[in-house]
Amino acid sequence: MFNNSRYIPFIFTLLIALFFALAISALLKGPTDISGTQIWDILSESIFQNTNKSIIDWQRNIILDIRLPRIIIALFAGASLALCGLVMQGMFRNPLASPSVLGVSSGASLGAVIAIYLGASLFSPWAIPLFAFIGAGLSLSLVYRIASSRGQTSVTTLLLSGVAMSALNVAAISLLLAISLSNWDVARMIIYWTMGGLDGRTWDHVFIILPIVISGFIFLLFYSKQLDLLLLGEQHALSVGVDVRRARRNLLIISTAMVGASVSVVGGIGFIGLVVPHILRLLLGPSHRYLLPASLLGGAIALLSADLFLNTLFADQAIPLGVVTAALGAPFFLFLLVKQRFASGSL
Repeated sequence: MFNNSRYIPFIFTLLIALFFALAISALLKGPTDISGTQIWDILSESIFQNTNKSIIDWQRNIILDIRLPRIIIALFAGASLALCGLVMQGMFRNPLASPSVLGVSSGASLGAVIAIYLGASLFSPWAIPLFAFIGAGLSLSLVYRIASSRGQTSVTTLLLSGVAMSALNVAAISLLLAISLSNWDVARMIIYWTMGGLDGRTWDHVFIILPIVISGFIFLLFYSKQLDLLLLGEQHALSVGVDVRRARRNLLIISTAMVGASVSVVGGIGFIGLVVPHILRLLLGPSHRYLLPASLLGGAIALLSADLFLNTLFADQAIPLGVVTAALGAPFFLFLLVKQRFASGSL
C-alpha cells in the first residue's frame, strides 16, 4: 500500500501517538473513577519520591498495583507476539505464519497448564513461567530435531512437525482439563488460562516478561539484515554469505523465549502475531529495519486496544481477552486465505 519511504515517518508518528494515547486511556479507564490530575500526582510521587498527602491510599494502590502492571504487561505481551509473528513470516516467507506455527505457543500453554494442574502455581508466581518456558523449549527442540538431518533443516518438515506438535500439545491440554473437571477450581483456572487474559497480573509478572522482550527485541535488531535476505529466499541468502541454518536456529530460540514469556504471563492470545506483522508489511514494505520497531509498537497497540475494548463494552462480563483477539483476528485470517486464492487464480 505505502511503499514510498516518505510515509514511514508519518506511520511511526501515528504508531507512537496511538501507543501513548492508549496507555493513558487505560490508566484512566476502570470501574473506579480516578481523575487525570490524581493519577499524575500518584505517578509523580512514585517517580520523584515526594510525599503528597492529598493522595488517598486506595487510589494509589489501584493505579500502581493494578492498572499500571496490567498496562505494561499488555504492551509487552502484544509486542512479543507481533515480533515473533514477524520473524516467522520472514523466515518461512509465508504471510500466514504466526508464533503458533512450530508448536511453541501450544507447548508453552501446555507447560503452564501442567503447573496449574499440579498446584505449583499456588506456591510461587514463577512456577507457571518456568513450566511455560520448559514446554516451549521442549516443543521447539523436538520439532527442530525431527526436521534436521545431516546438518540440513527442511522448512517443509519443520512446518509439518510444528503442526503435529501443536495438535499433540492441544490434545494433552484437553486431557488434563478433562481429568481436572472433578476439581472445578483447577478446571476453571485451566480454562481461563488457555483463553488468555490480564486479570490479576502483578509486578511479578512484569518482571518476568519485561527483560525477555526487551533483550529479545535488541537481539532481533541485529538479525534485521539476515531476515531481509531470508525473505528473498534461502539460496539467495546463502549466496551472499548468510549462515542460514545458524541464523534460523538463533531466530527460533529468540522467538521461543519471547513466546514463552508472553504465554506464561497472559495465557493463550491468538492472531496478534498473524495480523499485526502482515498489516505493517503492507504499510512499510519488506525492510525489517522498519518492521521490527513497528511490530513492537503495533503489537502493543493491538493487545491494549483489545483489552480496552473488552473493559469498555463488556466490563460486567468475565469474557477472556483471547476471545476478543480471536473474534477480531479470525475474519482477517479468512480474508488472507481468500486473497491468496484470488491471487493464485483459484477463485
